[in-house]
Amino acid sequence: MVLAAGRGERMRPLTDTTPKPLLRVQGRALLQWHVDALAAGGFADLVINTAWLGEQIPAHLGVPPRSSAGQALNIAYSHEGRDFGGALETLGGIVRALPLLGELFWVVAGDVFVPGFEFSPQAVERFARGDRLAHLWLVPNPAHNPKGDFGLSPEGLALNLAADQPGPRHTYSTIGLYRRALFEAPWCDIPAGNPQGSKTPLAPLLRQAMDNQRISAELYTGPWTDVGTPERLAQLNESSETS
Repeated sequence: MVLAAGRGERMRPLTDTTPKPLLRVQGRALLQWHVDALAAGGFADLVINTAWLGEQIPAHLGVPPRSSAGQALNIAYSHEGRDFGGALETLGGIVRALPLLGELFWVVAGDVFVPGFEFSPQAVERFARGDRLAHLWLVPNPAHNPKGDFGLSPEGLALNLAADQPGPRHTYSTIGLYRRALFEAPWCDIPAGNPQGSKTPLAPLLRQAMDNQRISAELYTGPWTDVGTPERLAQLNESSETS
């Protein structure tokens, strides 16, 4: 699942006429980088949620949709803007799309740039063999998130560290493998399909599962950017022009 429903307020005025995931980085839409990387890993069945200017996303990906390399894709859309008038936040959006998803699935935010990340079948196989509810990829803390999000134990568990607990924290890359069970009772009380349109963030659910040692993680040190401001977008495009 590629999360592509956000308004992108901090990216205005660029996002006044273009949804944030369709902003171009180094010649390709942000969303297209993920679609192509997933397709390269053999993951051609995709779910994309939309809200702000959401009709532009299916138009960009085409009918029938294909990756930049020409690989045929099967894309289902969860149109939160059409159905509820706006985005449902991360957890709300995932649960809304749950009927379209399998028992195990990737989730990645459509507004991060991570050109070297490999969505590998081997990672899915390792995750499937275990009993964790999610496996997260963490990254070194960028300047805009210096305190990080989660800790990481030597055994590979993601840690919900309290403010007074020592230990390094890393930033959640927004890339993770998830098990459907995390989004069902007893962990999640939103019914599958989110018929009421509950707008709910994901982080509290992740922290609850971390406290029960049900979330694993690893550190990813390749290039990664949360394209959250026009300045960061410009820097990425300037760096490609000068390299």
